[in-house]
Amino acid sequence: MQDNNLSVQTEKFFYDNKIVKMFAYATILWGIVGMLAGILAAFQLVYPSLNMGMAATTFGRVRPVHTNAIIFAFVGNGIFMGVYYSLQRLTKARMFSDALSKIHFWGWQLIIVLAAVTLLAGYTSGKEYAELEWPIDILIALVWVIFGINMFGTILKRRERHLYVAIWFYIATFVTVAMLHIVNSIELPFSMMKSYSWYAGVQDALVQWWYGHNAVAFFLTTPYLGLMYYFLPKAANRPVYSYRLSIIHFWALIFIYIWAGPHHLLYTALPDWAQSLGTVFSIMLIAPSWGGMLNGLLTLRGAWDKVREDPVLKFMVVAVTAYGMATFEGPMLSLKNVNAISHFTDWTIAHVHVGALGWNGFLTFGILYYLIPKIFRTKLYSIKLANRHFWIGTLGIVFYTVPMYWAGFMQSLAWKEITPEGTIKNQFLETVKQMQPFYIMRGIGGVLFLIGALIMLYNLVKTVKTGDLLEQEPAEAPALTKEYVAHGGSHWHRWIERRPMQMLVFSLIMVAIGGIIEMVPTFLVKENIPTIASVKPYTPLELQGRDIYIREGCYLCHSQMIRPFRSEVLRYQREYSKAGEFVYDHPFQWGSKRTGPDLAGIGGKYPDSWHFNHMYSPGNISDGTVMPAYPWLFKNDLDTAITGAKIRAMITLGVPYEAGFDKIANADLMSQANKIKESLHADHCEIEANKEIVALIAYLQRIGKDIKLQQKTASNP
Repeated sequence: MQDNNLSVQTEKFFYDNKIVKMFAYATILWGIVGMLAGILAAFQLVYPSLNMGMAATTFGRVRPVHTNAIIFAFVGNGIFMGVYYSLQRLTKARMFSDALSKIHFWGWQLIIVLAAVTLLAGYTSGKEYAELEWPIDILIALVWVIFGINMFGTILKRRERHLYVAIWFYIATFVTVAMLHIVNSIELPFSMMKSYSWYAGVQDALVQWWYGHNAVAFFLTTPYLGLMYYFLPKAANRPVYSYRLSIIHFWALIFIYIWAGPHHLLYTALPDWAQSLGTVFSIMLIAPSWGGMLNGLLTLRGAWDKVREDPVLKFMVVAVTAYGMATFEGPMLSLKNVNAISHFTDWTIAHVHVGALGWNGFLTFGILYYLIPKIFRTKLYSIKLANRHFWIGTLGIVFYTVPMYWAGFMQSLAWKEITPEGTIKNQFLETVKQMQPFYIMRGIGGVLFLIGALIMLYNLVKTVKTGDLLEQEPAEAPALTKEYVAHGGSHWHRWIERRPMQMLVFSLIMVAIGGIIEMVPTFLVKENIPTIASVKPYTPLELQGRDIYIREGCYLCHSQMIRPFRSEVLRYQREYSKAGEFVYDHPFQWGSKRTGPDLAGIGGKYPDSWHFNHMYSPGNISDGTVMPAYPWLFKNDLDTAITGAKIRAMITLGVPYEAGFDKIANADLMSQANKIKESLHADHCEIEANKEIVALIAYLQRIGKDIKLQQKTASNP
């Protein structure tokens, strides 16, 4: 045994600050791009002319660009910026591989650019927050694995035995995001850029919102909690309030969070037991979430004078508070009586942006203000400008969220209001018009938030110019000894904290349990998805039209899910939706926001000519609508060369087309298209049968028709 009086040999090494700088710059750049896209999308819902009459600039394509830019470009680069800075210092080791760091950086930026280009071009899987098509999904998985190898390689060669709490969250983030992405992205390609989800209907909805909710949990939350646990104590120069609370926070959070996805599907065709399970675990989430919030805020005990002086801490305090607000509201929204009010309304939009703007946005700003002066060995150019950014950004959050809360309540009450005679009081379009002032206020809030970010950009550019980047920061620490002797009274959790691979495995087990228990019965127990005899596969023309519907992002404004409420049954003039209606839907199209009316009962409600004129000039049919026009659908020829491939893909997925149907699919397609052409001609609407609008009309006229036939048969045997 080494004599304790002997000096410990230290090793000299260098932290890599260049990769931190690169991710920091990308964070700022993509943050501003994502905010600009969000502002455009917000004002498109007030001024439809901002859709500009071009396919690439319609709301249905701009909105997913906004969400992907904020989540994966702004927040994603923010995560990597914070992880690459903090991990090196927490492990007392340089990143495992400089080459992997660079591949990770440029690979992630390539993904972002490809995402923007393909989404604007209309290539989308139609699944929210997972819209990117199969080649990019594969690239995401590869780059994510590179990040994981680099991170774990660094952890394994560390000079600090103890794994600090921030690293726990980084490990859980890596393993869970990998699991979520792979499971949700299982799809069947039928061309170089298009695929169908492997899952259908109810099963697809469950998998998507298992992913969608936990993308929020494990991409927007757990890594940022890791950053909070590192940067907040550093900025305050105080230790974390409670080590034991951080243990409870971590394990309870990653175990409970994964179960909560079904609360996005309350009152839908998802089996009741799955909905209830999601609700129960969502309520339980309050405890670990608020444990983390309190651990962050109580770290600042005795340092409130410093908070008043330091803009970095101001941003972080508001960020942690916003985290607490959002994680209280989320479980509340999972209560069925509350969800009946909030779902499909702008209340959900307000809730999401409390987290996005307050938690992710403000914590990222705080880290940037802390980190840039550090690595450039200088002081922040202007404390005054940083404070102005803080107050303008805070005002932007208020201007954004408060009108959306108000709008959400108004929407829900207006949709449900029934006259004494038992009829719907408000037409849907009337509620759209009532939202306009609130959408204008929301847009102003977004502009204020962007102005704050631009002030930060100016401030940090001036800071960088006055400083000098320390690309290779010298450091030294003793090598990690191979042997470890436990001392009496050591906390039980120290065992796993010193074993990163075991922590990875245990984290994977903890997050996999909930998903397995929710999914396996839904996939294997047939009674969970009872079939309906009258529901048939889509015709080739309808299938083509459905793909156009998804391409144009119609699902972002229209749901296809009648909930079991009297008001919805009356409004949409059909029974509530059943699980068996959606067995051939790859992907499902239930939607999450009703900017326009639900379409589950649209089939046969209007003549073909109504849809024709509505798509060409919505304002002429529905005065006051915010729906954009789609003139290119009347010019574009339908791509019939790919019809057979689509049918073959559907057969592989279990859709019961007859053997060899792919060979005659185009003949069937043209037969149905000519009938629609004749119908339109009778109403003085002239169009060739091979145009995209004809396919879209075919799909719209099919939606809900099968269940209506079943209802008619049941009532008139």
